[in-house]
Amino acid sequence: MADSFRTSDDLDLHVVETGPSNAPVTVLLAHGWTSSQAVWDHVVPELGPDVRTIRYDHRGHGRSMPAPVDAATIAHLADDMAELIKAKVPSGKLVLVGHSMGGMTMMALGEHHPEIAQRVSAALFVSTSAGRMSEVTFGLPKPLVRAYVKRTQRPAGSKPSTAPRRPRKQTVKVEVPAPVQRALSLVLTRWLVFGSRFRMIDVRATADHAAAVHRRTAALLRRSIGKHDRVSALDAFAHADVRVLVGDRDRLTPVDHARAIADALPNARFVLYPAAGHMLPYERVREVATQIRRAAAF
Repeated sequence: MADSFRTSDDLDLHVVETGPSNAPVTVLLAHGWTSSQAVWDHVVPELGPDVRTIRYDHRGHGRSMPAPVDAATIAHLADDMAELIKAKVPSGKLVLVGHSMGGMTMMALGEHHPEIAQRVSAALFVSTSAGRMSEVTFGLPKPLVRAYVKRTQRPAGSKPSTAPRRPRKQTVKVEVPAPVQRALSLVLTRWLVFGSRFRMIDVRATADHAAAVHRRTAALLRRSIGKHDRVSALDAFAHADVRVLVGDRDRLTPVDHARAIADALPNARFVLYPAAGHMLPYERVREVATQIRRAAAF
């Protein structure tokens, strides 16, 4: 059942619920940056018809409204998650599953809403990170990445140089045909976020989710991800059954980032998937569903 949830700052979030409302366990699933709640489409059916699930589009993603300039941070995503839990899961057993930025949102929930984190019986951090995201090089040489970032990004608040510039040569603008743009997008998506075992239908879906995101909100959230540092916030889940899932070919949130989460929670279970990339909800559907079922003990 699809529904709309209104946040305290007047944004409509697209929410999808499945399963019986009186189920003893509720599984809340949060997606990643430039993705959508639809990334869980294959995982949810594997949990069975008797399991209650709630998944939603983060602000500025999928069918949810974009965020104001001052309200597009991981902390605001955590506020959304807290409000959604209070409204939809006021009592009962609660399992949180977060992919990528969704996992970061769970950490921010522990930081800003520890009373809700205490209610969580199980927490699954899927292909995510507790910090150092500004150091990620996507498997490329660090000097190349640094040069690219320096060339394409100007520090916030900086002003353009007033020094005289040499006249630029007139350039010819070349229009790249839409089919070529699409093909390049799929090639980049496949290389960046998938491992060696993938389906093209999932690559296309991932590219489509990214194309539908609200650009300004996504850009602001990307800046927030770069500042994300919440290793200490993981303590809020020390009481829960914690599982950390990662693919050994994950370029966005590499294996050492996942190990850092597991190391911060000595009782956490670390699960490594060979030949898998960043998109475990697509690449390892049954395995992810199995981990959720085991953590929730249903």
